[in-house]
Amino acid sequence: MKKKLDMLEELQEVDQRIDALKANQDGLKAELNGINQGVDATREEIAILEVRLAQLESEKGELEGTHAAELENIARSETNMKEIKTNKEFQAVGREITAARKQVTDLEEQLLQKISQIDELTGELAEKKSRCDELAENSAQRILAKQAEIDKIQSDIDADTIRRENVTKGIPASLVKKFTLLREQRRGQALAIARDGYCMGCNMQLPPQLFNNLYKYEELLACPHCQRILILKLQQQ
Repeated sequence: MKKKLDMLEELQEVDQRIDALKANQDGLKAELNGINQGVDATREEIAILEVRLAQLESEKGELEGTHAAELENIARSETNMKEIKTNKEFQAVGREITAARKQVTDLEEQLLQKISQIDELTGELAEKKSRCDELAENSAQRILAKQAEIDKIQSDIDADTIRRENVTKGIPASLVKKFTLLREQRRGQALAIARDGYCMGCNMQLPPQLFNNLYKYEELLACPHCQRILILKLQQQ
């Protein structure tokens, strides 16, 4: 029975080490995702700015088209004025030209605003792309480093998994099943040290007879309070 307890203790040690390695690995994977998300978020911002810039360029093109058409209309009207015979027609065309010139002035102001917005957005976009390139480069280096850590931990997990398989070969399947169930129920700790009459797993006092029976190693004994399998450890002097 002492040998079984020793093997169970080794099994718990391996399992807890694997748990710790997996927790560490999960943390690194979360950091890795965070790095990727940071780059992706910046690229999404750039994509939004590029869409906005394209929209401004399109609006500018439409204004330029309208502006050119108004100038052409003014030129045509001024040419037609030379052929007008009556004063009434002359005044009417003159009013049209005046209105068209005002429209041209308004269009030119709108064009200047669009050009200013485009220049400002182009500068912002160039700066964000530059920062994104730097971020991507730094992120690539960090990703490689994190991935190397993750791979190293996975190598350790694989080694401990093999060690666990070797340990469980010497333990009856029913006992391994009981151990596994206890681990699930007791936050990863299926065994508990018994010392000075107490269960160190739940810090509850053990029945005296049960504690005395631990010295005999005749059977597996469990704490009546937390149900963990007890392992006797004498107080170190």
